[in-house]
Amino acid sequence: MGNRILITGAAGFLGSHLCDKFIDKGFDVIAMDNLLTGKLDNIKHLFPLKNFKFYHHDVTKFIHIPGQLDYILHFASPASPIDYLKMPIQTLKVGSLGTLHCLGLAKNKKCRILVASTSEIYGDPEIHPQHEEYWGHVNPVGPRGVYDEAKRFQEAITTAYNSYHGVDTRIARIFNTYGSRMRIDDGRALPTFMYQALSKKDITIYGDGSQTRSFCYIDDLVEGIYRLLLSDHSLPVNLGNPEEISIRDFAQEIIDLTGSRSKIVYDVLPLNDPQQRQPDISKAKAILNWEPRYSRSEGLKKTLAYFRQAIDKQKVED
Repeated sequence: MGNRILITGAAGFLGSHLCDKFIDKGFDVIAMDNLLTGKLDNIKHLFPLKNFKFYHHDVTKFIHIPGQLDYILHFASPASPIDYLKMPIQTLKVGSLGTLHCLGLAKNKKCRILVASTSEIYGDPEIHPQHEEYWGHVNPVGPRGVYDEAKRFQEAITTAYNSYHGVDTRIARIFNTYGSRMRIDDGRALPTFMYQALSKKDITIYGDGSQTRSFCYIDDLVEGIYRLLLSDHSLPVNLGNPEEISIRDFAQEIIDLTGSRSKIVYDVLPLNDPQQRQPDISKAKAILNWEPRYSRSEGLKKTLAYFRQAIDKQKVED
């Protein structure tokens, strides 16, 4: 196959890092984003390059890409609770119509497509850690259902295009990921804690803080996606760091890392918030020869400088 790739959601946190990865690997990258939650600042450094093009387009509308296309990475979607609770219909549409249009394009171009699924398809899991054969425990009419079910539908239609139309598909189930270019106001635990600690505010924990998460550094995740795309495995693969930690302990880690004097305060746990989250990455190890290289402490140190700059920039703009 050639090396011309379309990346949807390219101006977002994950998408922009994928653009960097594939540019570095010598690909011709076509970046697509409607900028609903993405920022051009994340990819502006790529605009002068001959092998990079940007299309301002909403994937829930018909997608036309002239010429040969070898790969598609479908990463368009609001991805944090604060976004998808504010934009429930758009979230459902990008997971359904957006995926349908990307799969149709892959069928037409006879190219391989990788879709970005999520650990949220497991919902509030009844087994621990979560492996790919677990079907999940999701409330379809709960507040998080708009994201969870959009991604579950995405997996189903991707699998159907593979079995019925013979489209060459890959499915990445992505667990909590962090690093530079995260929005400091996106509502997820890490950017929220970083912002509060660096701004000398109290750190807010929902519930008693005993719920767990597993955080993967962005460079590790991008390498996993790259390997999965180039693999021969069409069934879902978990990509994440199995180093599990409680939210309470994680907040304390951020306080210690930043040298903050912030206090931890508690608020009501949102409905259907998962009580535990840890990936079983046995398949990724066996099929992709992949596992995270960065410990959480290493990744957080690398991420801290970005958040300091982002908060300083926000203060200047305000």
